[in-house]
Amino acid sequence: MEKMSLGAPANIASSPPMGELNVSNGLLGDPAALRVAWDRDGYWFFRDVLDKDVIAEIRAKYMRYLADYGAVDLSDPQARCLGGDLDALRKITNDSRLNREKTHRLLHEAPTINAFFRRLFGSEPFWIPFTVHRATPPAAERSGSRFEFIHADGIYNEGLDFLICWVPLAEIDAEIGGIAVVEGVHKQPTLHRKQNMKIIPIQEEDVPAAAWKRAVYRPGDVLLMSLDTPHSGIANHSDRFRLSMDTRVMPSSGRCPIVGEVTAVDAEGVSVRDGLGERRFRFTAESFVRGTQGDQMPVADVPARYRAGDEVILAHDGDLVVNMRPQT
Repeated sequence: MEKMSLGAPANIASSPPMGELNVSNGLLGDPAALRVAWDRDGYWFFRDVLDKDVIAEIRAKYMRYLADYGAVDLSDPQARCLGGDLDALRKITNDSRLNREKTHRLLHEAPTINAFFRRLFGSEPFWIPFTVHRATPPAAERSGSRFEFIHADGIYNEGLDFLICWVPLAEIDAEIGGIAVVEGVHKQPTLHRKQNMKIIPIQEEDVPAAAWKRAVYRPGDVLLMSLDTPHSGIANHSDRFRLSMDTRVMPSSGRCPIVGEVTAVDAEGVSVRDGLGERRFRFTAESFVRGTQGDQMPVADVPARYRAGDEVILAHDGDLVVNMRPQT
């Protein structure tokens, strides 16, 4: 499997030395080899496979968003930080304009993007409207660890079989940070711990230092991760914004969740309408209903968090709710 050069070493002394991601381009068209790589590594990393015109269109929306805060020069190809309301930008949430404008559709609905995933999966991709847009300014504090939040998504998403799909919108080198993954531990017991219903982030000392992998990411690249692959953003120690998006995708031949709108909800269950009509599902104490902080919430509190009209993603077993979370 091809390895890529990271170029000159960057100053990342506050993070452990990191190896290079395996590149999976040579495995396209060979499902057996792709499965071997996935089972071994817990991710696929593809170089220069996504339509760069689509990526540039998404980046332009990010830049307009940042320019409205006075944070960038709209014409700057480096997206250097000019200041502006950085406190607000550091608190970008799923209520940002990028989410409200359904920016993810530029990626999800692009024929060229779907053609790549069709080739990868051997079936049509099923996109999950669960996207986080990241326009991360330079870190204000640069002492201590550069790991921002070490976690694996699986503990939050039981019953949802999607792949994490991370897309760089500009070059992201070691100084800017990007994302790093823990290679080859996805089949081991989770490194997460729980306190009652609260999920505790993975601690740096719990991760084998030699397992951390990253790359210099460029537009056109895509990183797909298992839900059980621990990973973390790496703090931005440059003078530029880190521009990336992470969304979710899976083969349409898999166990796809319901993507629809809540029509009624109470402590006993929820009714959801999608393209197939309206259905009713029951909660149990084990149902993972996502709260405002990402943790599991008691089902008695669900009616205060979810209302009729809310757009949700719902995994189910028959008429039982396995997992429910908002769309973004």
